[in-house]
Amino acid sequence: MSTAVLAAACTNAPPPPLVEETPAPPPSSSSAQPIPPMPTEVVVGVDDLDGGFNPHTLADLSPTSSALANLMLPSVFRPAEDGTLQLDTTLMESAEVLPDTEKFTVRYQIRREASWSDGAPIAAEDFVYLWEQLRSQPGVSDPAGYQLIEEVTSGQGGKTVEVTFSEPFDGWRTLFANLLPAHLLRDDPSGWATALDDGYPASGGPFAIRQVDLDRGEIILERNDRYWGAPAASDRVVLRAADETRQVDALRSGDTHLAVIDADAATHQSLRALGDEVRVTTLPRPATTQLLLRPDSRDLDQVGVREAVLAALDRQQLIAVGTGGGPAQQFPAHAQVLAPSEPGYAPTEPPSPPGPDPAEVERLLGEAGYEFSAGAWVRDGRPLNLVIAAPFENDNYVRIAEEAARQLRAQNIQATVITPTGDQLFGEMLAANPLSSDSGASGTVDMVVAPRAAGGDPAAMMAANYGCPAVVEEGEQPFPYNAAGYCDPLLQPTIDAALAGAVPYPEAAAAVEARIWREAIALPLYQQAQVLAVSSDVQGVSPGHGFAGPFSSAGQWVGTPADSYGY
Repeated sequence: MSTAVLAAACTNAPPPPLVEETPAPPPSSSSAQPIPPMPTEVVVGVDDLDGGFNPHTLADLSPTSSALANLMLPSVFRPAEDGTLQLDTTLMESAEVLPDTEKFTVRYQIRREASWSDGAPIAAEDFVYLWEQLRSQPGVSDPAGYQLIEEVTSGQGGKTVEVTFSEPFDGWRTLFANLLPAHLLRDDPSGWATALDDGYPASGGPFAIRQVDLDRGEIILERNDRYWGAPAASDRVVLRAADETRQVDALRSGDTHLAVIDADAATHQSLRALGDEVRVTTLPRPATTQLLLRPDSRDLDQVGVREAVLAALDRQQLIAVGTGGGPAQQFPAHAQVLAPSEPGYAPTEPPSPPGPDPAEVERLLGEAGYEFSAGAWVRDGRPLNLVIAAPFENDNYVRIAEEAARQLRAQNIQATVITPTGDQLFGEMLAANPLSSDSGASGTVDMVVAPRAAGGDPAAMMAANYGCPAVVEEGEQPFPYNAAGYCDPLLQPTIDAALAGAVPYPEAAAAVEARIWREAIALPLYQQAQVLAVSSDVQGVSPGHGFAGPFSSAGQWVGTPADSYGY
């Protein structure tokens, strides 16, 4: 009984009328909160996420570094549909050679709204930083064009950049791709070689890194809300590393939407067996796998010895081991500069009998002063014992090095394989001056399994791989040497003339390639290639133009609702 009723009973007062409670009306449709759409994602299977992600170094010249660069790093020019370079107008207002200047000068005008994901503007300091690093750091993939630059100046708050060259450079459009955030990297204590081992500290593209878990083999990228261009169609992209068998299973089950992997013959066949639900395409990569024979080596300082080593090798078997019978086997390399899928490629290799050739090995080593004694080739009391290096992060390179060592030992040439990190190998061990008086005496690497970058200006790539570094003024730090340890002062004027456009590239390349083959400096094996497998669950994936690759279209990928977005 209520308090009011009890009071009425005690006072004989009539009870108050009962009031029925009216239920509250349901909320009108105008006040209902809309249900947010499920976030969408695209899960991409990749081979691995080990190593660093610096797209400008030989050590990190990998599919994953290329993928992240396409997703996050701005570039002045990008490949058009026909593969030629086209100004990226999302980043740039203009880029043009200035007329009537004393020296060859290019002016770049950056869009005012272009900024990194932390709010800092993309500006002249990013151009300066990349120039300073690529002209001076050892182990970079394409330094020649940057070494021609004399000065980089800034105007209009850093949004106008003028670049002055010492010589005309026809390949200037290949420069300033994959710009890096200078304001975060310039003073990074970890340094150029390792600063990008865990990804990029800021993004200038449609996606930005949310999480890097290298132990689990996963990188999660989310739409970059500060990106000034068209927003990405999907909310996030997940890169997930797994072995080839698990990649096929993940595509079959729908756990991944697409895979970009280095498939062997069996995996390639398994992908095709998935039927019409998965589209399979071969993608040539901008790198040729090669075996370098370093002439500054103590044991390979004579051409005849290098020729003997090549005569001891079974090249086709090296290719088979490196490719695993996968798609890269379709691209055997027989030229010293251009990769097989590049425009203008033609074999330049002189006719030679297939190896191994034990009789030729014996003849050449004998002419070089070696004698066969107690099961080894010996000269001046020292056996011929070659050290073959391969970066341990790359399993294919290591397998090729081990197979080359096995083949050499079968011809009684002692060989040992070492597997330093890519940063150690390309940034330290191979950067010595081959013309110094003690280079050959102190060299510890005789042969290297290494990539040769492709896709840049051909004359610049020729200079990067086989040219002597530019001369610096007294007191300045000398430029590093190429990974082959090769420098021919008599050949250098031809390389320089091609770089400046004074001699047509095909004419200069004919002379340079003939010398490289004759000197037995490098044995090209194959152009690297991957398989792109795309399920019907994702839309908008294309192979990309030129060497850009499928990640260049990631902004248009339309994925599926994410099961768990991780919030």
